[in-house]
Amino acid sequence: MHIINSSNTEIPTFFLIGIPGLEHAHVWISIPICIMSLVAMLGNCGILFVIRTEPSLHAPMYYFLSMLAISDLGLSLSSLPTMLRTFAFNATRISPNACFAQEFLIHGFMVMESSVLLVMSFDRFLAICNPLRYSSILTNARVAKLCLVFFLKSLLLVLPFPFALKSLTYCKKHLLSHSYCLHQDVMNLACSDNTIDFFYGFFVALCMMLDSVFIAVSYVFILKTVMGIGSHKERLKALNTCVSHICAVLIFYVPITALAFMHRFGKHKSQSATILAADIFLLVPPLMNPIVYCVKTRQIREKILGKFGIK
Repeated sequence: MHIINSSNTEIPTFFLIGIPGLEHAHVWISIPICIMSLVAMLGNCGILFVIRTEPSLHAPMYYFLSMLAISDLGLSLSSLPTMLRTFAFNATRISPNACFAQEFLIHGFMVMESSVLLVMSFDRFLAICNPLRYSSILTNARVAKLCLVFFLKSLLLVLPFPFALKSLTYCKKHLLSHSYCLHQDVMNLACSDNTIDFFYGFFVALCMMLDSVFIAVSYVFILKTVMGIGSHKERLKALNTCVSHICAVLIFYVPITALAFMHRFGKHKSQSATILAADIFLLVPPLMNPIVYCVKTRQIREKILGKFGIK
């Protein structure tokens, strides 16, 4: 779609936005964005490399961690180009097709990360609540099938997004609310009926909310099992194996929940705060997840340090 039209008004492009009121500082803001994205990509690539090259890490928990790293890499790579163009070069123009492709990738990797966090909670549930059957249930073949199922789920859930947006008619409004394209943001610019798009977007959001509910339920059973352990030391040891995953869940769901509340209840608040929260949502999880897993997972930490000759 090179031209979007309505009432004989042609709009060949959309325009992204930085942080209103801080245009003079956009170049400086682009520096931490670039550093955070670079560290995130290096960290996630490092985790993938270590898991790939270390036979001792060829286990279900680390396969799921690889999927999490791939999701984080996808989020960084799909959002970074327009964020850097907007902040560093003030190049806010983006074609409709490029915008639709970007929102497809961003939402796809978001759904994929949510699904991976869910299956990782199932991994922790089995390891703590049913350790004797862990190896027989989570075989390599089943892990591969689970990864494939969640990849296809992410792909199929967001596949209608770009086609639905392309079918809408857009009027004179063509200024987006972020430095990257999101489904709801683009949808709100349409002057034709977008009811179907709205409800389907709500359905996708509901699927992600259900992931968080199932994660919470799994931890209820985990806590119930842990509280039944007689030794205080053993209880702490069992809970310690879940700390990294709990941090990853909070890092992902807290910003997205806060952003949803800001969009819903903070319409008359500072637009800059909402935009900053949206940028943080895409920058922080890919940055923090490899750091958390390197700090809290001894096997990952030792192998990465070992690659640099540090014991």
